[in-house]
Amino acid sequence: MEIDLSPQLAKKVYGGNGGTYYAWSPSELPMLREGNIGAAKLALEKNGFALPRYSDSSKVAYILQGTGVAGIVLPEKEEKVIAIKKGDAIALPFGVVTWWYNKEDTELVVLFLGDTSKAHKRGEFTDFFLTGSNGIFTGFSTEFVGRAWDLEESVVKTLVGKQTGTGIVKLDGSAKIPEPKQGHREGMALNCEEAPLDVDIKNGGRVVVLNTKNLPLVGEVGLGADLVRLDGSAMCSPGFSSDSALQVTYIVRGSGRAQVVGIDGKRVLETTVKAGNLFIVPRFFVVSKIADPDGLEWFSIITTPDPIFTHLAGSISAWKALSPGVLEAAFNVDSSVEQQFRSKRAADAIFFPPPK
Repeated sequence: MEIDLSPQLAKKVYGGNGGTYYAWSPSELPMLREGNIGAAKLALEKNGFALPRYSDSSKVAYILQGTGVAGIVLPEKEEKVIAIKKGDAIALPFGVVTWWYNKEDTELVVLFLGDTSKAHKRGEFTDFFLTGSNGIFTGFSTEFVGRAWDLEESVVKTLVGKQTGTGIVKLDGSAKIPEPKQGHREGMALNCEEAPLDVDIKNGGRVVVLNTKNLPLVGEVGLGADLVRLDGSAMCSPGFSSDSALQVTYIVRGSGRAQVVGIDGKRVLETTVKAGNLFIVPRFFVVSKIADPDGLEWFSIITTPDPIFTHLAGSISAWKALSPGVLEAAFNVDSSVEQQFRSKRAADAIFFPPPK
């Protein structure tokens, strides 16, 4: 049975005047369940506070918009309070407790992409809240909570029952949310818009790869990531992940066309992609994109911390490594056609500027 690879937008799960939590559903994007991938988005209004929680999945968070503060508590370690801004990528291994806060007028939007292979539901994140109307301790009896925290019953009832919000709340201006601390960002976050470029092709595009070298924590998460910016009308070379990884792509900005080719040379997807879309390329399937005139930008996670790609066009393509005789036999063409084929794209790697 063929799986629908069509790009999808996220749907609202919960929220209020402090913000909204959105998620992509495996029922609408079957590759989430097939690939054991979760995808969600948190949007916080001014003074919006995402209550402390932990998840059943390891994730990479990517700041799509705005600035704010994030608190991250690694197991048995101190709380890291970091300033976050557009372009930041943050690795969130299993067991971390996080909270998010926006004190600015601009909406803070955080994308979460992660691995659900150990989650309660394939293709979905399940968050466990420490406080709020659905917080963990609302399920324990007053006796158990009182003994665990060494508190009187009356105090327990206040602590557990006072916060009636669910997941996201709006704070007033007097809330004492801690300020970010110098040095806490180191090793926790990498700004993909400011990091050194791994690929930079004039009029073509640019790539920053998130891996164990520039953000070692992704090794614990088990995911790599990249931010790709394709210039107007440029093309991204057809290619595939050569280490059996899935590629999960969120369109950050712009629009363009995408094609995916799978088993038996069949085109399994031909579509227009635009900001807000999420789509997933199955293992070993070949994908290529062409940007519209306004350009195309996407953030992807790859289900291995140090991904390897094979490109099928351009100066570093697999074709260039094959001998002329093999190509002539494979394509069933004479040497003049093979030489013409080999002479093209001798200087362009990965990204191809628009035709002149």
